[in-house]
Parts: sequence; structure tokens; C-alpha cells
Amino acid sequence: MSGETTLRFDPHVHTAASHDARGSVADVLRQADERGLAAIGITDHDTVDGAQRALDIQHRYDVLVVPGVEISTADGHLLGLGVSEHPPVGQSLVATVEWVRDRGGIAVVPHPFQRSRHGVGKSLLADCDGVEVFNAWAVTGIQNRRAAAFANRVGQPGLGASDAHRPETVGTAATELRIDGPLTVQRVLDAVVAGRCRAVGRSIRLSTSLRTYATALTQFIRHRPRANSTTR
Repeated sequence: MSGETTLRFDPHVHTAASHDARGSVADVLRQADERGLAAIGITDHDTVDGAQRALDIQHRYDVLVVPGVEISTADGHLLGLGVSEHPPVGQSLVATVEWVRDRGGIAVVPHPFQRSRHGVGKSLLADCDGVEVFNAWAVTGIQNRRAAAFANRVGQPGLGASDAHRPETVGTAATELRIDGPLTVQRVLDAVVAGRCRAVGRSIRLSTSLRTYATALTQFIRHRPRANSTTR
């Protein structure tokens, strides 16, 4: 691949390494390949286990793996793209952004304004490298429109993402990038920071959304700590 090329990148995808997701890394990469994605960001919750596994097997598929992680900060969730280390959890957004950049990655805020999904508030968005302006799980579209309006107003790069928690939803929404030169992780990150990107795709169907939330609830109930019981 040489010269400027337009391609699709889904920067926000979960595997079974996330507590609320289903699907093996292989199933996720296979779906990305079948959907025609050129690159995919594996961003499990607070772990790079899924990303590391994806890097190990990406040679089997015609898709570039961008390692990453969705980090739980004190101010909301943050995507660290281009990082391969387990992140600190519970630190401020500003400190976590610095941690990501110190490791050569970029910091993108997913699903902003959606407090029920740990979205970061407007006052902190300008500290990041990009904003997710189209999240496929935003069924009504109201929060996506707010995010897009904010990004346009302050000149932040806007990304689209599936936020897939099941393999079949990978690539439902994505980011269209303009890449100059051969496809590499660094060129993907550079294109985002330079704003050579736009959100594309559609929202996930309500039936799929309900199944995914049911899975997440089941996993929560299964893994929640149980109070110690005493026998009289």
C-alpha cells in the first residue's frame, strides 16, 4: 500500500477478555476481516490480554491489529490506542492521558456525555487526542450528535466505532482514515491525530443491544463478590 489510501478502522472492540463481552479473539479478527476492515483496535476493559493475543495471531487475517485498552479512570472511560501494557486504573483522566502518551499511544474518549456508560464530561475532552463521535450503541443518537457538535466546535478529531461486545457487531460503525504510505500502527495513530478521519456506519440493532446487556448482567451476577455467611 503506497500513496494516500482511504480505509476503515474500528478503534473500539472488545473480546472475551472483557468481563462484559463474548467472543474469542480469533472470532473478532475473522469478523473484522470479513467486514473488510483494514485495521481494528482491541480495547478490552483495563487489560491488554485480548490485544496481546490478537497481535500473536494477526498474521492469519488480512487486518492490522492496533493494540489498546479501555481504561477506567476517576473521570470516566478512556481508550488508549497503540499501547501494550496493562494500565493504571482509577487515576485522573489527565494522568491517564499522560500515561498513554508516554507509551507512544493516543488517548481517545469513548461515548462522551453518556454518564451511565462512564462517559467523560465536556470539561475534560479537550485534553485528549480524539473523541468518539459515533458509538454504535447510542441507540437514540442524541449523545452521538452532542459529541460530534463538540468535536466540530473545538477542532477535535472525531472517530466512529462499533464498541463491539460480540463478534457479529464488529465494524457496524467505524472510522474512515486517509493513510499516507504502507499501513502500520503508527500511521493509523498519526492519521487520527492529524484529523484525517471521519465516522461512518450505523447503530446496532435494539435486539442485539438487549442480548449484549443481558450477557453483561449475567457476567456481573456471576462474578460479584458474595457476602460471607456464618452458620449458627
